[in-house]
Amino acid sequence: MNETSNAPDLGGLKVLVIDDSRTIRRSAETLLRREGCTVITAVDGFEALAKIADHRPDIIFIDVMMPRLDGYQTCALVKNNPAYLQIPVVMLSSKDGLFDRARGRIAGAEEYLTKPFTRDELLGAIRQHVATAA
Repeated sequence: MNETSNAPDLGGLKVLVIDDSRTIRRSAETLLRREGCTVITAVDGFEALAKIADHRPDIIFIDVMMPRLDGYQTCALVKNNPAYLQIPVVMLSSKDGLFDRARGRIAGAEEYLTKPFTRDELLGAIRQHVATAA
């Protein structure tokens, strides 16, 4: 079964997944590696900021609820830095409220996925935002 035959190839893309949940990081990493992506993970916003500078990811997935620096703060810091402004950011949250989505947009996120996300949602977000940027 090859459902990716008509979809853009994701091989070589650098994806940063920021989530304090080890389960979410691992599942996203496994899924994305199968698609040929290089996956970088971080447990919180502080660790992520250093990894963004080191790796220059093509797209960033950020969990909203994290200790120290939450997803909205991390997204705003990324989007307020001219060097990283063009990197698409997708917020991840177990909350699906209108207020949460609006807050993600205000922070600069391109998209908002509700956890648990599906393989198709994750890959769809990458294809939509990275394919258009490439």
